Amino acid sequence: MSDVTVAVKDATPTVDTVMVDVHGVHKSFGPLEVLRGVDLQVRAGEVTVVLGPSGSGKSTLLRTINHLEKVNRGWISIDGELIGYRRSGDRLHELKEKDVLKQRTHIGFVFQNFNLFSHLTVLENLIEAPVSALRRPRKAAQETARRLLDRVGLADKADAYPRQLSGGQQQRVAIARALALEPKVLLFDEPTSALDPELVGEVLDVIKDLARTGTTMIVVTHEIGFAREVADTVVFMDGGVVVEHGPPAAVLDNPQHERTRAFLSKVL
Repeated sequence: MSDVTVAVKDATPTVDTVMVDVHGVHKSFGPLEVLRGVDLQVRAGEVTVVLGPSGSGKSTLLRTINHLEKVNRGWISIDGELIGYRRSGDRLHELKEKDVLKQRTHIGFVFQNFNLFSHLTVLENLIEAPVSALRRPRKAAQETARRLLDRVGLADKADAYPRQLSGGQQQRVAIARALALEPKVLLFDEPTSALDPELVGEVLDVIKDLARTGTTMIVVTHEIGFAREVADTVVFMDGGVVVEHGPPAAVLDNPQHERTRAFLSKVL
């Protein structure tokens, strides 16, 4: 187990509507410092879109939020609860794996490469975690799963296997699977980057629908049009730090930092 140092007075969000609070997070892989003191707050019901060049730390940031990667310094809380650690005095001590897994049931994660279980049907993919991790009755989990498949437009694919679906359909199943745990926040790591261009829209439409229903989301993406339409806040990262953040109109149309302007000039 690893410990990290933390200022005790800072270890609780000060705004009661903050759902995700990332405070001074550092993360290194050997000598490579990927995150260099990231601060980020996401309020309940809001959509934050994270933009930035490859290697800027966007995906690593997402993975620290659900403790797939352990932070070296700083802390992260969701709905006021520290993620991956418990506090004792001025130290944070890493939780046991079973406690981390329990926390992850509140954090939906949609990967760019779907990560569906190939040996399970679509329906079985959706009910596996609610039944095994949350101990929900199988019948109730199936009913919820079918409602979610209908919500993402795949009610007729419950008995199909992932290999029988298009990439866009697989990603919509992955979104439904994340929703099956009724998470407090949904994290998307470039959810359309592995898709053929003609399939991107069907996945973005599902995410837009979630945004309209008040789901708290952090979305790492290169889809600038999506960011402009859906985001409450756009965050631009480069070199492991948050360079700029604000409403889409401010960051995308009137960026203040030269690094933001240079990035947008290449992608717009």
